[in-house]
Amino acid sequence: MPRHSDSPIRKRRLPWILRLLAFLTVLLLLAAGGLLGYLYQKDLPPASDDIRSKLLDSRGNILATFSPDDRSREPVDLDEISPLLIKATLAIEDRKFYEHSGFDLKGMARAVLVNLEKGSRTQGASTLTQQLARNLYLSHEKTWTRKSKEAIYTLQLEMKYSKDDILRMYLNEIYYGHGAYGIEAASRMYFGKSAADLDLAESAMLAGIPKGPTYYSPYSHMDNAKKRQGIILSVMAELGEITKAEAEQAAQEVLTLKPQGQKDTLVTAPFFRDYVRNLATNLLHISGDELEQGGLNVYTTLDPDMQHAAENAVEEGMDSNDELETALVSVDPRTGYLKAMVGGKNYRTNQFNHALASTRQPGSSFKPIMYLTALSSKTMTGLSAFNSEPTLFHYDNNRKTYQPRNFGDKYLGEINMRQAIAASDNIYAVNTIMKIGAEKVAEMAVKMGILSPLQVVPSLALGTSPVSPLEMASAFAVIGGGGVQIPTTVILKITDSRGNILYEAPQSQGKAVVEPAAAYVLTRLMEGVFETGGTGNRVASMIKRPVAGKTGTTDTDAWMVGFTPELSTAVWVGYDKGRNITTADGRRAAPIFAKFTEKALENVPPKIFPIPDGVVSVYINPESGKLATPGCPQKKLETFISGTEPTEYCDQHGNGGSPNSQGEGSSNPIDPNKEDRSLWDDIKRWWLS
Repeated sequence: MPRHSDSPIRKRRLPWILRLLAFLTVLLLLAAGGLLGYLYQKDLPPASDDIRSKLLDSRGNILATFSPDDRSREPVDLDEISPLLIKATLAIEDRKFYEHSGFDLKGMARAVLVNLEKGSRTQGASTLTQQLARNLYLSHEKTWTRKSKEAIYTLQLEMKYSKDDILRMYLNEIYYGHGAYGIEAASRMYFGKSAADLDLAESAMLAGIPKGPTYYSPYSHMDNAKKRQGIILSVMAELGEITKAEAEQAAQEVLTLKPQGQKDTLVTAPFFRDYVRNLATNLLHISGDELEQGGLNVYTTLDPDMQHAAENAVEEGMDSNDELETALVSVDPRTGYLKAMVGGKNYRTNQFNHALASTRQPGSSFKPIMYLTALSSKTMTGLSAFNSEPTLFHYDNNRKTYQPRNFGDKYLGEINMRQAIAASDNIYAVNTIMKIGAEKVAEMAVKMGILSPLQVVPSLALGTSPVSPLEMASAFAVIGGGGVQIPTTVILKITDSRGNILYEAPQSQGKAVVEPAAAYVLTRLMEGVFETGGTGNRVASMIKRPVAGKTGTTDTDAWMVGFTPELSTAVWVGYDKGRNITTADGRRAAPIFAKFTEKALENVPPKIFPIPDGVVSVYINPESGKLATPGCPQKKLETFISGTEPTEYCDQHGNGGSPNSQGEGSSNPIDPNKEDRSLWDDIKRWWLS
């Protein structure tokens, strides 16, 4: 009987249990819905790249981001990535990526069983979304706290982004070893090509690296990389993405890897980026961490095409297998904007920026600064003559002596300034500084932008005081800019993440250092460096436009510094450890200068240097240095600051008539077609060569 009395009680309890379960289920669903709604409304933490300050070029394009490890990615869209790479990645990492909602439940269950069986956590089942959440927002430590955060961020990513967006972010974020973050950087580093151009074998090789960037690196462990490539190809064939024949053919393909460390392919203008980092922190009075995490936009003057031309010229002009280093820096003389900078031949192996190193002697490339001092003082002209012969100079009230030598002990006898500049004659240079004073030369150098300390001694004429390539490019920009010194500008402006301007470069009209006529006369003399007999003549055929410059060579350094109306460029070559350069080493600077100049300006029509007021050109007899007459068999057009031109006529070839000047408003009775060399000959050579 008691049993029969218990049955109605159990029947009455059952509905209550069902009701409780139903209530709990509804409560759970509401809680889950509320949680999902909360996660959908809640912002994700800023990804590392979202808060990184960015470096932008003169066109407003992102060159790099500032980060603690100075790595830069090259983000690309999905349509800029080979479909084979995408298929290979999904096949090996997350074949059900487009089917799940961020978690592969079957894969997770399978991993749990394997881990329980082996007694340790040996297998994971992270989807691409989970991996992306971990890479963007978390560390890689194996803790339950990190896993719970990863699950939350995974849900948020799936709710806020499309599958294609998640895949794109993943492929641009994942690490492929050897400093390569993202598929574009990896493709260029390993194979020297864009990610869009990867073939099947290359795609399968790269898709296998993220699981173990060191263990599966084709640079470090090719056997491991090939085995994983084979596994990926087999999985792709099993899934029907490719045929077995295609898999076998790809597995047998011999891959051509780009030599490791041959060139920094991951960072654009790395030396320039480091330079800007220091400038920006000083301008804003912030720390490096504040710059990296501040979400700032640093707008610069760097021209991406010119930078590319500079990097290519250095790469082609240097031997990657020796220790010889180089630097190239180029400034626009019209604005003072720095347009290109290469601080060394390989940033991976040497991060020292030689373009900023004020420890190298400029040698004869310093002479134009001295000659500008002489010309602007109007105590000397292009026809001023000295005797090129072994000479012992006395200075400091005859208490000291100095005896320079010409290269190869070659002395030319009596020569003028044009000849001395072209041949880089040292005796003429020291005679000049003794005449005008070393103090005035040092003062002129400071006015032109040379900030390094200079020794006020006769040897200053030969460039014995160390300076930096940037200083030399800036100084020559004064000559190319008509005698006006414009401060070198690198950063145009800095804004915060909201676009508020934190810094803006001041607009400077520059300061006149010398009158334009003096700068122009020196420019005409320096053009002779690239003519027959000049030290830069061997690269003259490479430059199809007017150019002026000066070479410089010491025991340890080689220089080529020159300018066009658009660019002033300094190229230095030498060793870091005080090692002397060879003759072959010294010949590398000029070709780098020529290749860069011509490529950087390939879309700019050649222009002659503008002729300012206060300049007069006259025909002179090269032998006498006096005004040519109709009876002179040779005539040469020379340029002078008005008032410093010769006034005497040549009397070596009979009685002449009047001077034959080509100053403003004057006539020219001499037929220019009969003279030895004219301005028109120069123009024809520039355009037709």
